[in-house]
Amino acid sequence: MSEPAGASHTALPVIAIRGLSTQFDDAVIHRDIDLAVERGQMLGLVGGSGSGKTTLLREIVGLLAPSKGEVRLFGHAVLDADPKRRRMVRRRFGMLFQQGALFSALSVFDNIAFPLRELRMLDEAMIVDLVLLKLGMVELEPRHARLMPAELSGGMVKRVALARALSLEPELLVLDEPTAGLDPDRSENFVKLLKTLQKELGFTVIMVTHDLETLMGLATRLAVLADHRIVACGTVEEVLAVEHPFIRNFFASGRAAAGVGQGAG
Repeated sequence: MSEPAGASHTALPVIAIRGLSTQFDDAVIHRDIDLAVERGQMLGLVGGSGSGKTTLLREIVGLLAPSKGEVRLFGHAVLDADPKRRRMVRRRFGMLFQQGALFSALSVFDNIAFPLRELRMLDEAMIVDLVLLKLGMVELEPRHARLMPAELSGGMVKRVALARALSLEPELLVLDEPTAGLDPDRSENFVKLLKTLQKELGFTVIMVTHDLETLMGLATRLAVLADHRIVACGTVEEVLAVEHPFIRNFFASGRAAAGVGQGAG
């Protein structure tokens, strides 16, 4: 993928993980992980069940502290001791949780408006305009704004959650199993939507997914988490060249072979 106009080759990575280790009691989850995600990349993070993918995502966004090491976003420690700097960093990324994580007691409108109202910097007229703009971006209509989460299909829940994640115009989008629970058609449409929005808005993506079609449809680079560490990181072709049992098994299906080279590279 080409860099955005004016991007510097010396720019700091959007995500920089150095020497990260995670341990819960006697259970070692990660051991000395290093990982960098550059601006504009769409990195797919894969690994077996229990390999610590979602734990690593939680550490990247500051919901969990690693046992050792550091996560930096946009050059700043995500767990900076200064609350003001932490808030500044957190306003620069959005997260799409696996089940959408919409507030069940709030309408679609109020779910999307929630991060905007938290800013305490916008009047209600501006918030209305921004919510309707974000609904349009995810291909929903103004009439959907008054619906409650319980009235939405699975695909609509994902779109509303995406609109909320994009509400503050983030530079980084963090996705946890973005197409989980969707049928193949809705999954394909959601991948196309994400790909279009990333091309238009230029945000960086890190996502956890076990779905090969989602991975091949979106990721420009892959990182493979196994044996408590990143065992491979690069393009699909570079990762496939690494001899490791998980890599061999994960990409063994015909779907994976058919998808190689079709990602957003």
